Amino acid sequence: MPQLAWSRAMTANQSDDRPLANWKFRRLPYRAYVRLMQKSTTTGVRMTVSTGSQEVTQKSPVQLLATAGLTPSPLNTPTLEFIGDAGDEIVVSNDEVAGGTPTVDGIIYVDPV
Repeated sequence: MPQLAWSRAMTANQSDDRPLANWKFRRLPYRAYVRLMQKSTTTGVRMTVSTGSQEVTQKSPVQLLATAGLTPSPLNTPTLEFIGDAGDEIVVSNDEVAGGTPTVDGIIYVDPV
């Protein structure tokens, strides 16, 4: 089952950072159960997630993580879960809104249903 982990540094007031932009499974090859977790080193990151024409979450805060480079785990990170249809593109867009320079760490799993 495909998965991708990332750690991305953002600049102050950066908008529309897309960690899945170059991932080959961002366009789903099959109907899939998608699990996504993200953490940030500041409280100023907002994420928007969509799949196909459906917006899954809109401008939601990303959980604070004190240390950069740690991959989130379901034990201590809220998991965003949704079903995507074959051919849908998963778009994760992060905006920095507090004038900080955070690092955003995340992981996504794509399981066929």
